[in-house]
Amino acid sequence: MKNFKCGNCDSIVFFENVFCETCGDALGFIPETMEMASFSISNTGDWKQNLKPQNDNISNWKPCINYKDNEVCNWMLSVDDPSDFCWSCRYTEIIPALNKPENKQSWFLLEAAKRRLFYTLYTLKLPIPSRMEQPEKGLVFHFKEDDAKEGEVLTGHDSGLITLNIAEAEDVEREIRRKAMHEPYRTLLGHFRHESGHFYWDQLIDGTNWIEPYRELFGDERMDYENALQLHYQQGPPLNWESNYVSAYASTHPWEDWAESWAHYLHIVDALDTAEHWQLTVAGEIATQTDNNSIGDDFSNILLNKWAPVAQFLNSMSRSLGHKDSYPFLLPSVVVQKLSFIDGVVKAKYK
Repeated sequence: MKNFKCGNCDSIVFFENVFCETCGDALGFIPETMEMASFSISNTGDWKQNLKPQNDNISNWKPCINYKDNEVCNWMLSVDDPSDFCWSCRYTEIIPALNKPENKQSWFLLEAAKRRLFYTLYTLKLPIPSRMEQPEKGLVFHFKEDDAKEGEVLTGHDSGLITLNIAEAEDVEREIRRKAMHEPYRTLLGHFRHESGHFYWDQLIDGTNWIEPYRELFGDERMDYENALQLHYQQGPPLNWESNYVSAYASTHPWEDWAESWAHYLHIVDALDTAEHWQLTVAGEIATQTDNNSIGDDFSNILLNKWAPVAQFLNSMSRSLGHKDSYPFLLPSVVVQKLSFIDGVVKAKYK
């Protein structure tokens, strides 16, 4: 992710900030310009963007209703937009019941992670069709909690519908689940990246010329999915899974292998983008990825020459701070091939 500056005082601000800690101006992210803008708010509640002289042609903006009324968003939309919801919040169809005070915090964390996912998808120029554009398989989110009547809510994807159990927003609960499932890594953003992988399999692979190359690398997705899941939970992953998969869960079924690899691809792309904007120098050079628009770039070279040093640095820094490794993964050659395949699919959208 890029670095942001306050539009008023040029102080460094961050993607989730709602005000500048230096000058006190309100802040709002404008997805159309990918900038964090500075605003003053009048006594009547009107928002006025504080513009530099050279930027005085920028459109006027208003805060998302979930920013102004619910304090779970910090995105803006054009004052001419008939909607009250920002581009990100429009994709959320069901939110947790707000009669429980703790649910609002969970909702806030879920929306914050979703906005980070959208930032990456937007940067990669990937299509993000909504239910308005594709009624049968457009993207939509349901944030739900376990209920005595409906039972346990399962996080998952179904034809564009991504459902997340709001319990995943609680650090303690998520850590309990991570240990129970013997996972080295489990984050809220990771859930969004994984489930978006299923969505983009439908969008980019199914029914396209990519399907046969996909099957050669990931396996035949036509194998019985429910049976594969049952076998995984009964018997666990194959003994040599580390040689062929980015995670144990990826070995369950070709769909899950794709989703886990897709999530890992977004993880690496986003981290390298952040390293580049902070001008992080590792092994004598800035840790940057190549231009996303370059179709011919070999992603395996990026993994070897750019990502590997950054990952080693992150783990070393985490240990210095008394934490476990930030990047507890290995990338065998087969996984590198899968990540490179995904990179090729993504970049093919630029043609």
